[in-house]
Amino acid sequence: FHLLRRGEMSPEEVEQMLDDYRDRLQEAFDRTKNLEEKDPEKAIEQLQRRHREEEDHPLPEVDTRARPEDLEAVVHALVNLPEDFNVHRKLIRQFRKRDEVYRAGKIDWAFAEALAFGTLLLDGTLVRLSGQDSRRGTFSHRHAVLYDQETGAEYIPLNHIRDGQASLLVYDSLLSEYAVCGFEYGYSVANPKALVLWEAQFGDFGNGAQIIFDQFLSAAEAKWGQTSSLVLLLPHGYEGQGPEHSSARLERFLQLCAEHNLIVANLTTPANYFHALRRQVKRDTKKPLVLMTPKSLLRHPMVVSSPDDLTGGRFHELYPATTDPAETRRLLFCSGKVYYDLLQALDEHEDKRRETAIVRLEQFYPFPKEAVRAELERYRNAERVLWVQEEPANMGAWNFLRYRFDALLEDLHGDCRHRVGYAGRPPSASPATGSAKVHQLEQERLVQDALG
Repeated sequence: FHLLRRGEMSPEEVEQMLDDYRDRLQEAFDRTKNLEEKDPEKAIEQLQRRHREEEDHPLPEVDTRARPEDLEAVVHALVNLPEDFNVHRKLIRQFRKRDEVYRAGKIDWAFAEALAFGTLLLDGTLVRLSGQDSRRGTFSHRHAVLYDQETGAEYIPLNHIRDGQASLLVYDSLLSEYAVCGFEYGYSVANPKALVLWEAQFGDFGNGAQIIFDQFLSAAEAKWGQTSSLVLLLPHGYEGQGPEHSSARLERFLQLCAEHNLIVANLTTPANYFHALRRQVKRDTKKPLVLMTPKSLLRHPMVVSSPDDLTGGRFHELYPATTDPAETRRLLFCSGKVYYDLLQALDEHEDKRRETAIVRLEQFYPFPKEAVRAELERYRNAERVLWVQEEPANMGAWNFLRYRFDALLEDLHGDCRHRVGYAGRPPSASPATGSAKVHQLEQERLVQDALG
């Protein structure tokens, strides 16, 4: 009816669309009458077989590398804005600096995202992003849409890379996570060749869309054979901002994981983010991607990647440790921001640096079983193996990972005496404390527990 009011469709066209829709429903209903009834025992056997094969057969790898000339074209579009467009003076400096940053190999998170979007647009892939503050970015990091300071006109640099490219659509949405996430899920189903992303202002607010996660995102393929490659961007990390601005409830998504229904990740490098986004489009198998995205890491000096990482790299489900196994006493597994907290602490304790190995688990699900097994084998003489997380013990990835690690350790050592340990916050009813001082004490304590 909105299209009718705008005069973009006639009443006859609307009626024809409704008739076509009813016909499709009737055809689908008629087909169900001719389906053979499944043997319940065979159905159960098939489900059990899929469950056994789940972790032994990961999703196939795809080539996510970008062409150097495409990256150069995207950088050129980001740097060279129209001369008659009055960009805010702070932003114009920031954008013009990107060419220098690119040459220096210091691509940060937002820059890597723009390069991923831009190279996909050049491949002909429509990119659509919506969220409560997605044009600017909640943390003033994205600035996908620029505004003329005199006229208010809009300009999207990534829509001006090259003739014939696809479009980038970026929307600041209304404050209903349930409605907007549901709409974007539907868009991803209707246009499976597009990269469709929904971003929560903070990951904590994603709980407003929990019905979409439970009923559609995680279960639609199992219930109806309906696939989606929707990407959820959920800012996550413990930085003293309180219980409503710390946790995207990683544990809830991991509890939903089964039968290769989701991809759940918490990344540590801009390059891995770049490849994760491109993988969503390049892979034939369509699965929703749930990303715990950073906040303080957006501008962390260590969180940078080089152009070579984008043109010659790939997505890493796990980053191996680099410490000499012969000197290693403690083997730590972690993900996301806490990795950089551990590195900072090791810089202050030279003696512990030599004997501490850190493995970054970038993807939780599908669980990279063989990659984890390889690290446990390489450091089999370590005295302790620990999972380190910022979240309380009843949240985060601990309960999802502990039995998987224990099974691998038992298989490696041939007994059940070897168990993975835990370093993190104690169980808590609230995701985080409301006191900045208590937060700092908790953070220091979990790092100390991890390093011993």
